[in-house]
Amino acid sequence: MMFGLDISTKVFLYGKPCDMRKGFNGLFGLVQNEMDLNPLSGYIFVFISKDRNKVKQLYWDKDGLVLYYKRLEKGTFKRPSANVNAPNNEFTHEYIYMILRGIDFDKTKKRKRYLTT
Repeated sequence: MMFGLDISTKVFLYGKPCDMRKGFNGLFGLVQNEMDLNPLSGYIFVFISKDRNKVKQLYWDKDGLVLYYKRLEKGTFKRPSANVNAPNNEFTHEYIYMILRGIDFDKTKKRKRYLTT
């Protein structure tokens, strides 16, 4: 679970660097108009700044928007090799967790697991 959310909650990364001056309404507009997704869907939407030292996550929590904002005092977030021309890029909770914790996911290896669908 991430932020008390179910693991089945979808996570989408905005492909382009984001202006971190945007608040609830600005990010809501990006999700709706550029990512072509519904901001009230209950999905988590992740935005990374151009200098990669800030990240925001927008989430609809049944009766209101939640905005999580993190600024690094030192270092940068690793931007995944997302397609910047794609309207949205879906990632797993684990992937986003590694971004937030500074883990280099290009150097990690996920072991095979049996998964049911």
